[in-house]
Amino acid sequence: MSGLSSSHKFIERLGNELNNVAHVLLLFVLWVAVLWSTTASVIDILHKGTPSLDDLLLFFIYLEILAMIGIYFQTKRMPVRFLIYIAITAITRVLVVDIKVMSNITIITYTGAIALLAIAILVIKYSSARFPGGSPDQS
Repeated sequence: MSGLSSSHKFIERLGNELNNVAHVLLLFVLWVAVLWSTTASVIDILHKGTPSLDDLLLFFIYLEILAMIGIYFQTKRMPVRFLIYIAITAITRVLVVDIKVMSNITIITYTGAIALLAIAILVIKYSSARFPGGSPDQS
């Protein structure tokens, strides 16, 4: 019975380590992809001669992704709020770029989504402050 127990513990530790390695590798791939996309965007802006608001919002998305990766490597936690910030910025970017061709209901839907995401951030911040030990989001 103890052989089975030690085998189970070994497999569990191995699974945890493989999962950690996968996290690090995928985050490194994401980091490289963000830097690659940022470089391509800068080259595109240089060819255009001037950045648009769309370009600037895209840079905020890149910056938020890089910040999220950095926080993970420092704390070993994935900050949920940063994912929500990225979603808000992405929806804002769509609104800014396409607002002239959107129907009113689409605009209301997108702004409603932004409002719901902002409320989600408030709920996460409140619960992190109210229940500091139990929340996986420490930001």
